[in-house]
Amino acid sequence: MTMPESLLRFHFLSLLLLCCCVSPASFAKIDGLYYLDDVVVGVVACLPRQMEAFTQFTNEFDTRSCNHSDYSNGAWCDNSTGAVTKIQLTGCLSGTLKANSSLFGFHQLRHLDLSNNNFISSTFPSKFGNLNRLEVLILSSSGLLGQVPSSISNLSQLSILNLSKNKLTGSFPLVSNLTKLSLLSLSHNLFTGNIPSSLFTMPSLSYLNVNENHLTSPIEVSNSSRLEYLYLANNQFEENILEPISKLTNLKYLDLSFLNTSYPVDLRLLSSLKSLLRLFLSGNSLLATSISADSDIPPNLETLIMRNCSVTKFPNILRKLKHLRTVSISSNRIKGKVPMWLWSLPHLSMVLLGNNYFNGFEGTRNVLVDSSVQLLDIQSNHFEGEIPLPPLSINTLYARNNTFTGDIPLSFCNRTSLTVLDLSYNNFTGPIPQCINDFMIVKLRKNNLEGSLPDRFNVGTSLRVIDVGYNRLTGKLPRSFLNCSSLKFLSVDHNRIEDTFPFWLKALPDLQVFKLRSNKFYGPISSPDQGPLAFPELHIFEISDNNFTGSLPPSYFVNWKSPSLKINGAGTMYMAEDIGASTYDDLIDLQYKGLSMEQKGILTFYSAIDLSGNRIEGQIPESIGLLKTLIALNLSNNAFTGRIPLSLTNVTELESLDLSRNQLSGTIPSGLKSLSFLAHVNVSHNQLKGEIPQGTQITGQSKSSFEGNAGLCGLPLEESCFAPPTQQPKEEEEEEKEEEEVLNWRGVAIGSGPGVLLGLAIAQVIAAYKPEWLIKIMCQ
Repeated sequence: MTMPESLLRFHFLSLLLLCCCVSPASFAKIDGLYYLDDVVVGVVACLPRQMEAFTQFTNEFDTRSCNHSDYSNGAWCDNSTGAVTKIQLTGCLSGTLKANSSLFGFHQLRHLDLSNNNFISSTFPSKFGNLNRLEVLILSSSGLLGQVPSSISNLSQLSILNLSKNKLTGSFPLVSNLTKLSLLSLSHNLFTGNIPSSLFTMPSLSYLNVNENHLTSPIEVSNSSRLEYLYLANNQFEENILEPISKLTNLKYLDLSFLNTSYPVDLRLLSSLKSLLRLFLSGNSLLATSISADSDIPPNLETLIMRNCSVTKFPNILRKLKHLRTVSISSNRIKGKVPMWLWSLPHLSMVLLGNNYFNGFEGTRNVLVDSSVQLLDIQSNHFEGEIPLPPLSINTLYARNNTFTGDIPLSFCNRTSLTVLDLSYNNFTGPIPQCINDFMIVKLRKNNLEGSLPDRFNVGTSLRVIDVGYNRLTGKLPRSFLNCSSLKFLSVDHNRIEDTFPFWLKALPDLQVFKLRSNKFYGPISSPDQGPLAFPELHIFEISDNNFTGSLPPSYFVNWKSPSLKINGAGTMYMAEDIGASTYDDLIDLQYKGLSMEQKGILTFYSAIDLSGNRIEGQIPESIGLLKTLIALNLSNNAFTGRIPLSLTNVTELESLDLSRNQLSGTIPSGLKSLSFLAHVNVSHNQLKGEIPQGTQITGQSKSSFEGNAGLCGLPLEESCFAPPTQQPKEEEEEEKEEEEVLNWRGVAIGSGPGVLLGLAIAQVIAAYKPEWLIKIMCQ
């Protein structure tokens, strides 16, 4: 592969600027891990042949994803020999890692990090065993397949070996003779068999992570093991493994989540682990007697996670843990009241009690006030009555989905550290507190709150999310929202707000979700200059069931960005707000037929539009076809006229399309049948004619989706189609007009970069000549 000039410059800059003097003493050992010192003694050129070899290695891959200004990627050389001793190329390479790669010629290499790359169909090359001076080898998340070769045992200098998040198979790798190994991570692979007993006698091994594999029992442990960190979650251990683990007396961190063992976990077997600070037990069945008040447990625990353990009574064993900082007993079956003594634990900071059957708190309404708790999650329980006054130290409170009543306490405004407040899905009444300006995330959805939204948002507010949907709010949208420059999510749906369309909100640079559904908004939704909708980051636009009027210009959607789809490891698209101590998923009610996403994390990387239930007229803008990530479009119950835009066939992610109850005419674009994700289509009660496109996505719809169009025929309707009559001149003129409109829209799209006016001018020239080949190309 010939590298582009810019790419060559990137790699030569990497070599010239990052090939730093690195002597053996430059490696610092911190907590058992090796790091390169940040101090650069001097910069020297690598040997020419080493530079050539490095360039040859990068030429084996597609490196277009590399960040050319990121100098953390590159090569480092020894200050005396000029040989490459460190290579770090992360998230940058795509292609096959070949068995004869030039990588294996760097015999002086001591640090190699090729994590987060895309090594397509690449098995683990045995020649890694030739790099016998390696001290650090990181190949995590790179798509490697197959077994780890036995030659890995040649790397006798290794201190760190990270092969996690690949598709490696076979039995446990041969690492027992790597006497300097301090960190071994093999998590999220497909390894089978037992963990070798020799692993627990390795003299330097302090960190072992084998989470998410198919490993089985038995485990044989030596009392002399130096392990401090042990991750065994999500494997298939048939036997009771707690007894051998109890011999690992140096353990500080132990993850036994989802062991898939038939044995209930008896915490008393771990009481010998006096140094244990963090214990993860989620997804196991806990022996009831082992979590009672008189049981023994590692006494110095700071973190105890027991989610989804089928616990039915409050684990009174927590009372003994005077050093406890974080506790989670969420997603169990615990009933009754939360005991008062819990809040007296002196170091308690994070308490997660969600998804249980709690119905109250022991003590008075002030029981939480003097607690040291900073994050409290009590969502999805049966709490009722007035909500307890929050701790003075609180910064995050999740109390959604309970039956709390009464006003929202004014004391919330006195908690100066409180930034995240979620009281959604309760029965709160009264006004919204005036202090919501002080929060970062406010969720008050589905309560019985009254009055108007406070108009007291100050310049510099950090508000990112506000959701007050499904209340009884009146008045107008606060004009001080203009001061909320960080606002991303604004939902006031299902209230009684009476106002015109807030064009003035276009000044908010990051607004992504905008929901006005089911209020009393009125007037036009296109600006007086008939230009594009000026919300550049908007992805979800729901203004249905109001009294909006007017028409939409063809360029209405040209300013919308069309982000590339991004999918997380679980296969779902989502957006999460990072707020420091925790991650908060903004929830949204998706009310589109054909979608199975209700109550999922807010999906920033797709678009959804709902303008239904208004009085909007005119043609549907052809610029709708620019929204490549549009998955739901609902324009039903309006007064749209003209044809269904041909450009909709370019919206390849579309899953739900509802154009029913308008005055649309012409035929249904045949290209809709090729939209493979289209699960729901409704074009009923229009003035459409001709044959319904015959494709799986269309003919699989119910008959009601096409009813009320006297001129339509073909499946799923019962009316059959005959040969169409000879085309009349008027129809030919209509088709020419349609082609011209499509070209005009294409021109606007072209102009959205250099300027819409220039694009329109180009479009007029194209439309005037309309060469046949150009029409065919641009309408594909």
